[in-house]
Amino acid sequence: MVDILVVEDERDLNEVTCMYLRDAGFTVTGCMNVHDAYEAMHGHLFDLVVSDIMMPGTDGFAFAAKLREIYAHLPIIFMTARDDIASKKRGFHTGVDDYMVKPIDFDELVLRIEALLRRAHIDDEKRLSVGNLVMNADEMTAAVEDEEITLTTREFNILFKLLSYPKQVFSRAQLMDEFWDTDSYTGLRAVDVYITNLRKKLAACDGFDIVTVRGLGYKAVPR
Repeated sequence: MVDILVVEDERDLNEVTCMYLRDAGFTVTGCMNVHDAYEAMHGHLFDLVVSDIMMPGTDGFAFAAKLREIYAHLPIIFMTARDDIASKKRGFHTGVDDYMVKPIDFDELVLRIEALLRRAHIDDEKRLSVGNLVMNADEMTAAVEDEEITLTTREFNILFKLLSYPKQVFSRAQLMDEFWDTDSYTGLRAVDVYITNLRKKLAACDGFDIVTVRGLGYKAVPR
């Protein structure tokens, strides 16, 4: 499922947007401000962000700029009442991918989201190809040169996450939060064991390396 973050300080519009996107088949988290959005993103990576501009505290421009620094390929849509060309220029120069002016046509919003996801190679099939490795999240399969690699569910999910965001560093805590049960008593070093196993199983892969970032965690780096 595609996971979308909606950041909108008008409660009714936030709720309606989230409801409409869920009805369209997306998984949606709604936040009322940027602070709450950062909290929602801690240990969790979204496939797309829909954000207002005018919000209390940090505004949408600063939020989008920060996201673009951290997530180079994360699709971002502005959904705002500001229809002046200066705001549009600032938004696109900040790094947003699309800009919609309120009142929002939700059918159009869904179409724009689907188009952005296609361009970002994050679609319903969840198919990912890096070098000679091909992964399919719907089928939970991974293959190198058409030879299937046996991965556990957790190994598959960790690898798919790393490869979906190349060069993005994931801490052990982030990976634990997302892929281990909340009541698990497993220590953070369990992540190291999984990474070691993945490196062994992926020795024949020619398109990337799983790199240790000392003191931080891990990232997938294309060759």
